Amino acid sequence: MFYEIRTYRLKNGSIPGYLKVVGEEGIAIQKKHLGQLIGYFFSEIGPINEIVHIWAFESLDDREARRTRLAADPEWQAFLPKIRDLIEVAENKIMKPAPFFDEGKS
Repeated sequence: MFYEIRTYRLKNGSIPGYLKVVGEEGIAIQKKHLGQLIGYFFSEIGPINEIVHIWAFESLDDREARRTRLAADPEWQAFLPKIRDLIEVAENKIMKPAPFFDEGKS
């Protein structure tokens, strides 16, 4: 299993608007293509104005295929402008679980 951890630093004060539009439209489109959402978070303490979402994929090829389908979806293409200008910095990590971590039984 591979985990994609996406971190966005948003413009000051834009978290409520971002969460509203993602909750009403974006997350359903993403789930349709990306599959297993592990978590979707926003910061309250520490670095402010951050969104972190984590997705699980069977392999890097699985991730690539799913992200390609998402990018090609006309609904997603129409949705992106609603959040694009709210994001100042985006960071993406691919993580693998440690061999002693029993996924699903933490």
